[in-house]
Amino acid sequence: VQLQASGGGLVQAGESLALSCAASGLFIEYYYIGWFRQAPGKEREGVSCSGDSGTYYADSVKGRFTISRDSVKNTAYLQMNNLKSEDTGVYYCAAMPRSWATRCRLRDYDYDSWGQGTQVTVSS
Repeated sequence: VQLQASGGGLVQAGESLALSCAASGLFIEYYYIGWFRQAPGKEREGVSCSGDSGTYYADSVKGRFTISRDSVKNTAYLQMNNLKSEDTGVYYCAAMPRSWATRCRLRDYDYDSWGQGTQVTVSS
């Protein structure tokens, strides 16, 4: 099982980035996909997750970030708009089998497969 996160970079505040999470060894349609981030010196936090039960967002990103997936491409996405300096961090995608829960949650310990992370830096 491999999750490959990509799309990070350095942007100015107010700009956008689109992250991708390409999966191999699993079919994302059978998994909840979560996005997490970790800022320097801080704990990892949940950003968004999705599954057939709906999509969920951390309050800090609601209205700015959108999670989606393409089952044909076996890839999940995180569109990030109106980025702020506090969005800076390493972003990780993660997968959890849908059979494990009735909905996804923004708790990293729920997820058993993780990507390597992609750096997002937002300058103000």
